[in-house]
Amino acid sequence: MLQDSRLRFLIVGGFNTILDMGILLLMTHLGLGIFAANLISTSIALASSFLFNRRFTFRANGSKPIWLQAVQFLVVTLIGLWLLQPPIIAFVNDRVAYYSDLGPQLNLLIGKAVATVVTLVWNYLLYSRFVFNNKTPQNGSR
Repeated sequence: MLQDSRLRFLIVGGFNTILDMGILLLMTHLGLGIFAANLISTSIALASSFLFNRRFTFRANGSKPIWLQAVQFLVVTLIGLWLLQPPIIAFVNDRVAYYSDLGPQLNLLIGKAVATVVTLVWNYLLYSRFVFNNKTPQNGSR
C-alpha cells in the first residue's frame, strides 16, 4: 500500500502540517508572540519534512551527502514558498474576485489552496528527481 512515493509524500505533508499548526498553537497558548511561534513551528516542521521525506518518502540511500540534500531541499522548498506561491495566490485571488462575490478572505483562501497544490507538485517532482534522487552519475558523466 505504501509502495507509492506519492502517497508517502502526502502522508508526510499531512503530518508536518499538523505538527506545524500544533506547535504554533501551543507556543502562542504559552504566551509566545505569533512571529516567534511561527518561526519555531515552521522550522521544526521543515526539519521534520526533510528527515521524513529523505528516509520514508524517497528512501534516499546516501548516494549524496546529507548536507547537500539539506541545502537542495531548502532551496527547492523556499523557491516554492517564496517565488511560486505569491504570484499564483495573487492571480487566483484576482480571478475569483472578478468572477464572484465570495469576499476577500475566501478569495485569498482559494488562491492559497491553488498555490499549495502547485507547490506540492513542484516539491514532489524536484525532491524525487533532484534532491533525493538515488541515481549516481555513470562513468564520470555529470
